[in-house]
Amino acid sequence: MKNLKNIGLALVIALSFASCKQENKEVAVEETKKEAISEADLAKMQTASFTIDGMTCAMGCAKTIENKLAGQEGVGQAVVDFETKIATVKFDAEKQSLESLTKTIEGVAGGDSYKVTESKKM
Repeated sequence: MKNLKNIGLALVIALSFASCKQENKEVAVEETKKEAISEADLAKMQTASFTIDGMTCAMGCAKTIENKLAGQEGVGQAVVDFETKIATVKFDAEKQSLESLTKTIEGVAGGDSYKVTESKKM
């Protein structure tokens, strides 16, 4: 019985790490696509925040969402805070909207893992 519990625990831990590692492969591709944005352009952009449910790890989940957002056209900066479950995004309103950014977040990892529960412009 003790061995069965240990095997079950090991399986849960392995699955948790495997899901995070799989998402990191997608992040590496997105990082190479982004062009540098000047401070002046960044200052002209709108800022929005998104509350995200479903994140289970800082490096695999939060970082993957952050890089996916940052790789989108019209996004100047994206920061995802795992502890507060909030993404803060600076974006060009002519190229992105709250709805398109929400779809980007919810589409990460196949669309089944993350849910935006609140979004607002700041």
